Amino acid sequence: MNRMRGAIRTYAWGSRTAIADFTGRPTPAPHPEAELWLGAHPGDPATVTTADGEESLPELLRADPDGQLGAAVCDRFGELLPFLVKVLAADEPLSLQAHPSSAQAVEGFEREDRMGIPLSSSERNYRDSSHKPEILVALGPFEALAGFRPVEQTIALMRALAVADLDPYINLLAGQPEADGLRALFTTWITAPQPGLDVLVPAVLEGAISYVQSGRTEFAAEARTLLELGERYPGDAGVLAALLLNRMHLDPGQAIALPAGNLHSYLRGVGIEVMANSDNVLRGGLTPKHVDVPELMRVLDFHPVAEADLRPDVDHDGCMRIYRTPTPEFAVSVFDIEGEWLGHEIDAPCPYEGPQILVCTRGTVEVRGKAGTLDLDRGDAAWVPADDGPLRLRAAEPAQLFRATVGLGGED
Repeated sequence: MNRMRGAIRTYAWGSRTAIADFTGRPTPAPHPEAELWLGAHPGDPATVTTADGEESLPELLRADPDGQLGAAVCDRFGELLPFLVKVLAADEPLSLQAHPSSAQAVEGFEREDRMGIPLSSSERNYRDSSHKPEILVALGPFEALAGFRPVEQTIALMRALAVADLDPYINLLAGQPEADGLRALFTTWITAPQPGLDVLVPAVLEGAISYVQSGRTEFAAEARTLLELGERYPGDAGVLAALLLNRMHLDPGQAIALPAGNLHSYLRGVGIEVMANSDNVLRGGLTPKHVDVPELMRVLDFHPVAEADLRPDVDHDGCMRIYRTPTPEFAVSVFDIEGEWLGHEIDAPCPYEGPQILVCTRGTVEVRGKAGTLDLDRGDAAWVPADDGPLRLRAAEPAQLFRATVGLGGED
């Protein structure tokens, strides 16, 4: 078990304070810090502190795959860590995006290779051949758009805005309910000529202003989100797409789980993400980055989904919260060490024999493995090889420890 140092990615939508404060560095940071990567993805691998100094995690895995990953994980996934952990901090909305399925990722990666698009190119959609299911657990209040909401709720929202220019689209959606109607409407908006968007988007924003000023509350969050997106991305079709998505609020500890093909945009907040070890993103708007609408349309799932269905079930075992994730690449749990658990050693059983990534999100936690003991303060992370478990935890004051492991999904 060794300390792990993540790689920081700076994007315009990031925060100058959240990740720096979390990791104990001076604030504000010189640049907006959006993501702290803790894993072995070649795009930004973490480093691990060993007796020989800092080594990259991929190098450790290559040198001793059975000891680091475990024979069972190597049998399932090869000599690769199948999951990636990120601390995400959004001060501004992320792009409107979706992630591919396994088959789509393999086909897209091979196709772009044949086309000769370099992996480093901004025009590249597929930077690896993996799918990217993910879960985000909020560390504070978190706001998101995710999943095409049930059609009757979208029609009610559009009618509440009282925008005459929306009437044809309300009729289109009402005449083709469920996935077919959502596909038709989203396609119409996302491919609309700019002159048409320059009329429709401002009209929708005027409707949102009137709704907020009226004092009505049912769709107040949706209306304010439209105004925020419209101010940042004037004339962008993604502003209209926000009308079709569930507007979600997460309190600390609540989570959102996103399968392949789920259209989403994280709006604001800090959370920990765990995902399959992939950096494949298909964007459709609300960003200055590369947008590929035809490719996005190939991967989108237009079946409506209720907000509740995007919130994973949570099991409790003592002070451990276990988020149900059906994917084989990862599993997620959180230890809330407080009250009766303080001062006592706590067993931290692992759902699958394999490596673990730990992140302390509050207080100080003593972690004991076969090879020794490590004290983790808030913002510290640790790499636990497969041959160093099982773990025992202890905290003298209230503390919280986040853990990512290999998942059970796909097992017989």
